[in-house]
Amino acid sequence: MSNSKKIATRQGFGDEIVELGKEDKNIVVIDADIGKSCKTAPFKKALPHQYYNVGIAEQNCAGVAAGMATCGKIPFVVTYAVFGSLRMLEMIRQEICYPNLNVKISCSHGGVTPANDGASHQSIEDMGVFRTIPNMTVIMPADYHSARKLVRESARWNGPVYLRFTRDAIEQIYPENENFEIGKAKQLSAGNDLAIIANGDMVRLGIQACEQLEREGIHAQLYDMHTIKPLDYHAVDQARKTGRILTIEDHNIINGLGSAVAEYVAETGDVMVHRMGIQDQFGQSAPYERLLAMNGITVENIVKSAKHLLNQ
Repeated sequence: MSNSKKIATRQGFGDEIVELGKEDKNIVVIDADIGKSCKTAPFKKALPHQYYNVGIAEQNCAGVAAGMATCGKIPFVVTYAVFGSLRMLEMIRQEICYPNLNVKISCSHGGVTPANDGASHQSIEDMGVFRTIPNMTVIMPADYHSARKLVRESARWNGPVYLRFTRDAIEQIYPENENFEIGKAKQLSAGNDLAIIANGDMVRLGIQACEQLEREGIHAQLYDMHTIKPLDYHAVDQARKTGRILTIEDHNIINGLGSAVAEYVAETGDVMVHRMGIQDQFGQSAPYERLLAMNGITVENIVKSAKHLLNQ
């Protein structure tokens, strides 16, 4: 991982959307009066005629975005993940995904990163909800640079996209010039003993765990599965050859990355899968790392689970 300073992926979104808006006047931001937290204030300042604040009315964001998309605009709807996925869900399903409109739902504060804000603001169901809706693409970048690249790729992608960002600053993993493709995972390490598949800010824990396992003579493949829909089946096939897959996500273990991987391998061959993530329980007000630890999501537990899989 890079030794440079930590940056939240929401900042990557905020920086890239300004560049995209300058390049294409059809790119617009629709804000639910939460631009300061979601990093769209610079967009408003630079491109005021491409910025719309509908107020604290998330459902209206979806309808406004759908209408604009039918007129050739490329709307990025901006709010917190818990509101962008659950409060807006019916409108996104009916007005955006059903007609397959070119709208990007761009949400900060994914997973338990809202931390001390408590369970009401911690979105642990969002990616799972969206991956069940036809026509929706679901993405969570692992660091600042991948966020910028995947936001840019999303603007080029024709159809609904859900982008999930972190509130907290996280380590930078990729160089600025790294290329990303929607639906194609990044393999970060090689090995034949087992495979670890992670996404978002859990990739940083996967890297640390792989380094520790390597020191103990255990060689693990590591994948950044930034897109969980469409899932990179080729990467999962490569992981499956080890016979053991460990998934890590800041999301309910039900219906997220782990479920997507398990569903696929269950239909295509014999492999053991262990899912690490939020243990189907609501969070509480606590520091982010403590909330992860309460759900067993630590480097130490990743290493322990990897060894347990190897002994099965």
